[in-house]
Amino acid sequence: MGLTMGLNLLLLVAMVATNILSLYHLSSTLQSKPTPPPAPVPDHLRHQLNTIRATLTHLTRLRSTSSSSASSATPSDLLLYTHLSPMASSCRDHPDLLHTYMTYTPFSLCPDDSQLAESLILRGCHPLPRPPLLSSRRSVLSPPDSAVLWTKYSCKSFSCFDGGLGFNMKLEASRFTSSGSNLDLTIPQLLQIAKDSSSVIRIGLDIGGGTGTFAAKMKPYNVTVVSTTMSQGAPYNEATALRGLVPLHAPLQQRLPVFDGVVDLVRCGRAVNRWIPTVAMEFFFYDVDRVLRGGGYLWLDHFFSKGADLQKVYAPVIGKLGYKKVKWTMANKTDSSGVKNGEVYLTALLQKPVSR
Repeated sequence: MGLTMGLNLLLLVAMVATNILSLYHLSSTLQSKPTPPPAPVPDHLRHQLNTIRATLTHLTRLRSTSSSSASSATPSDLLLYTHLSPMASSCRDHPDLLHTYMTYTPFSLCPDDSQLAESLILRGCHPLPRPPLLSSRRSVLSPPDSAVLWTKYSCKSFSCFDGGLGFNMKLEASRFTSSGSNLDLTIPQLLQIAKDSSSVIRIGLDIGGGTGTFAAKMKPYNVTVVSTTMSQGAPYNEATALRGLVPLHAPLQQRLPVFDGVVDLVRCGRAVNRWIPTVAMEFFFYDVDRVLRGGGYLWLDHFFSKGADLQKVYAPVIGKLGYKKVKWTMANKTDSSGVKNGEVYLTALLQKPVSR
């Protein structure tokens, strides 16, 4: 950057000097009498002009060489990351979706097109807010089912969804408080681990937080947790908000909207798994490292992948962080998909070094 600015300054000075000498010679010619032939350019001026021209040529070549060398020195992984949002906007790559999203009548009822907005977000395009529209949602003080627009969902009530999706509050009541296997980590265990290492957990991020159960369970311990979630197939954002929690509408490939080094805990639920491209996952982990403070914890809760890929691909990616392994437990994924694809679960609790 400094070399390029210096070269630009030298080029500017050289060009100004050339113009001044040219004007001097021109003014000398115009002031002479028209009858006699123009006086020859003095040797010292000709020598100076030649020197300036040679300097300009040299600087131009040097500038192009430095630009090409700087481009070739850019790390390949950084070039890959520039294709991830929000480093590079991809709105221009999806004009039809963007046009559909921006086609509406101002000051009319809000279009029920949140699914369209999420389609854009997942493609790396974050559309600007639209001008004022009238809200069609009812008060959150109404019964929960009536506080959601159900038109884009196959279910029309919370009770319709499968219990494993997080909408059955009776089933959610036991989550994070009891352990069914070595893969589970309860909140009391987590807080005790932090206490034993003279650490403290006050602020957390729950990546792929579903309906916000983890955030709700951390509230009694005076821990503030913000859940990132997308309403893909079910009203996760709405359900989280109805529980008095903060749903952060952000996809996994987006830079976390949090300042550097202020978060005590980042929990990654099952949304973080083998279906995420490796480059995007590596970018995600680096961003987690950015927001975590020294001594903070990264909790991979039931991360799943193929057994071979865990050792060859994901363990090395996680290992690049250089975190301390507080817990690292693996087990076979025994559902139909896990048996068919040879998948395994990993629950890991990793602590960021304080010196970083």
